[in-house]
Amino acid sequence: MSYSSVTVSTKPFDGQKPGTSGLRKGVKVFQGQHYTENFVQCTLDAMGDQLVGSTLVAGGDGRFFCSEAAHTIVKMCAANGVSKLILGQNGVLSTPAVSCVIRKRSTQGGIILTASHNPGGPNGDFGIKFNTANGGPAAEAVTNKIFELTKTIAQYRTCPTLNAEISKIGTQTYNVDGREFTVEVIDCVQDYLDFMNEIFDFTSIRSMLKGEGRPALKILIDAMHGVTGPYAKRIFCEELGAPSESVINCVPLPDFGGGHPDPNLTYAADLVNSLKKGEHGFGAAFDGDGDRNMILGHRGFFITPSDSLAVIADNLECIPYFKKTGVKGYARSMPTGCAVDRVAKAKGKEMFEVPTGWKFFGNLMDANRLSLCGEESFGTGSDHIREKDGIWAVLSWLSIMAHKKTTVEELMKAHWAKYGRNFFTRYDYENCDAEPANQMMANLNAMVSEPDIVGNTLSYGEKSFKVALADNFSYTDPIDNSVSKNQGIRIIFEDGSRIIFRLSGTGSSGATIRMYIDSYEADKSKHLLDAQDMLKPLVEIALRISQLRELTGRQQPTVIT
Repeated sequence: MSYSSVTVSTKPFDGQKPGTSGLRKGVKVFQGQHYTENFVQCTLDAMGDQLVGSTLVAGGDGRFFCSEAAHTIVKMCAANGVSKLILGQNGVLSTPAVSCVIRKRSTQGGIILTASHNPGGPNGDFGIKFNTANGGPAAEAVTNKIFELTKTIAQYRTCPTLNAEISKIGTQTYNVDGREFTVEVIDCVQDYLDFMNEIFDFTSIRSMLKGEGRPALKILIDAMHGVTGPYAKRIFCEELGAPSESVINCVPLPDFGGGHPDPNLTYAADLVNSLKKGEHGFGAAFDGDGDRNMILGHRGFFITPSDSLAVIADNLECIPYFKKTGVKGYARSMPTGCAVDRVAKAKGKEMFEVPTGWKFFGNLMDANRLSLCGEESFGTGSDHIREKDGIWAVLSWLSIMAHKKTTVEELMKAHWAKYGRNFFTRYDYENCDAEPANQMMANLNAMVSEPDIVGNTLSYGEKSFKVALADNFSYTDPIDNSVSKNQGIRIIFEDGSRIIFRLSGTGSSGATIRMYIDSYEADKSKHLLDAQDMLKPLVEIALRISQLRELTGRQQPTVIT
């Protein structure tokens, strides 16, 4: 059967500017007439000459409006001359899986339908982002092009009568405007699972979970009703032999079961409390689209994302993939704790500090200068794909534990004994009024711009810290020399302690202020002390100099990690 495309008149919408991970707004905004179509058309148009005849991937985390948006993308890809669209069954693919499929099948890119860790449901959030042919989030040059196109768009192209069957795995071929258009609906897990089997030694992990030659490791994995549910069941239960009850909240739901799919101590509190009972030796949680993770040990022993990155970095020889590829450099986002820096120095590897946003790691990976990277926002990954990858991070920990025959807690304590401990915390103040948040950042920017700030001493109680460097972080990409300015306020002290402030780019409304505190401690006798107690002087100094409480009216953060 033949189909004809149509051109629909439209007008620009204000504020369709992609953030660090695409465009995120409330569901109701995306449901507005032409809103989703406008952004999809501008995303496709930004591909330029690569669009017609291209193969693209599409899928999302299954949140509310995901299915409708998937159908919209099918119709618009057909009308815009795309040759083939590879779509996850029912429009579902985890963010890491999209990156995996893009790279494995050599496509020209992919469209991901997700607002990541933001709440879902009809009153929640939705998001769309574009990943390029390397499998990673589009660079700023591309997202800026998309944004510019959104300001002048006057029409979009669609094929309204083409209704692909996205619930059935298989290939469908259509004739659209005299061109062949193919929709291939794929199992959302299979390509990703096959790749994990190549990266890790599943046999050794399976042996550890089943207790062959030692007590079985009992695990508890919380998918938080996000996209990782099917992946967790297939990988941890069917492939690795963990009992079915090892995976909880594994049915993806449009509203994530009414929860907030962000794997941290606040929003994954039920998992933390379950681990504290002592029945499990390992716990993990994932966010809505599967790129973030939280690692817990026996009785809820919490591993900060900064420490998780450092431990994996120090033990890459336990993962077969790195035996084949070798280990290049390490990288972290600027706000992430500096624990991995010490590993890089000890191993003589390049160490990169980049702005927040996974796209900044992609250039380094494509230039073969980076093997492992991470962000303090519960994201860890390697050059196997170009996204952070929650399940990969959990498999990395299990691989290290199986190889070294040790526990989470023992592994972490041994790391601190070897390198010292970077105490780290992040305070999130979500949905603040934008005006006072912006004023706070402007005041801080003025303060760090003062030439005499270096050498100043800031004190709280008996603790004093001398300023060694203060700035608004700017990054020059060593591969393409692109410059990213105003990436966050940094105050770095002579002992290596740091205070950092950023406005998050992942919220859908208002302003989210993030305050990061990082302090190094070499004294082994202090490594097991409470992080919040150890960091209290720096926290109080940060709150005082920022006037956060006075300007925003917020006396307490929404989340502490």
